[in-house]
Amino acid sequence: MKVTYYHRHPIEGTYSLERLFQDVRSALPDDIEYQISIARFESRGLWPRLYNTIEAIFRQSDVNHVTGDVHYLVCFLKKNRTLLTIADCVMLKRLKGMKKLLLFFFWYWLPEKRSALISVISESTKREVLKYLRCDPDKIRVVHCCVSHDFKPFPRVFDAKKPHILQVGTSETKNLLRVAEALKGITCHLQIVGRLSGVQEATLKRFGIEFSTFANISDQQLVEIYKQCDMVIFASTYEGFGLPILEANAVGRPVITGNILSMPEVAGNAACLVDPFNVESIRAGVLRVIKDTGYREQLIQNGFKNIEQFRPEIIAAQYVELYKELIGAKERNESCH
Repeated sequence: MKVTYYHRHPIEGTYSLERLFQDVRSALPDDIEYQISIARFESRGLWPRLYNTIEAIFRQSDVNHVTGDVHYLVCFLKKNRTLLTIADCVMLKRLKGMKKLLLFFFWYWLPEKRSALISVISESTKREVLKYLRCDPDKIRVVHCCVSHDFKPFPRVFDAKKPHILQVGTSETKNLLRVAEALKGITCHLQIVGRLSGVQEATLKRFGIEFSTFANISDQQLVEIYKQCDMVIFASTYEGFGLPILEANAVGRPVITGNILSMPEVAGNAACLVDPFNVESIRAGVLRVIKDTGYREQLIQNGFKNIEQFRPEIIAAQYVELYKELIGAKERNESCH
């Protein structure tokens, strides 16, 4: 069996999907061959997207796996060979009017019609997709994200006097402005992965937060940043999954995350859950992790157990089952004719 993995054109700061499927491919069995098709152009405007779509036609294999954020690529692929991964529906929430209508048609409605199977990265995302699309729920399968083996236990003595707190991401949904307000008056150093906007930088300074930033970093640099922190804060207002929760679990860092959408599903009992829309709730979570040694250690131990269900071997095996299902359905259709 040969699989083509279709990826978006690389964009600085957006690498989680590519990293995820790199880890999935590393755990595939030997009888699965694969090739990687990276879109020639960034997904902006009609002609670059049309070129990407036409180029995709000539790169098909036994299974075509469109891995997210370039859903429109499935339009001219062979339907009975195609699996589409949908990571989230966040853009449908942000856009309005004609832009939202066009996005819905080319990223969700038409791709659903042109895919034999759809995988989503959480039960939360499945519920969202079914809100927008009237399709058979059995067509949509939940296959979680995996955490790389590069993230492994790294002991560190917790600095309760001045903890280094890691915030991964600076997009609006990562909730940095509320986090900054929640940390006001708490002695800490905030490490931020991502580029700051002028408003974010001004807000951090206004609340007196000591901080440092890391942008355009490698996978290995990200692992090192996790190792050098005392705890992770990931109080997002929207997540299709929430991979930093698992990365913190794997390294052995207590993590604070939102109590909405996919985050409780991913975290289980291995994170301090807070209301991401409530500054006082975020602050209370931070203070509890800093001050309660027993609770903090329990979160770490629960995290080591939690990540075992999200290792690449487990997730790759689930994708392989979907690939086999596509191949089996194709062979049955051919025999009928």
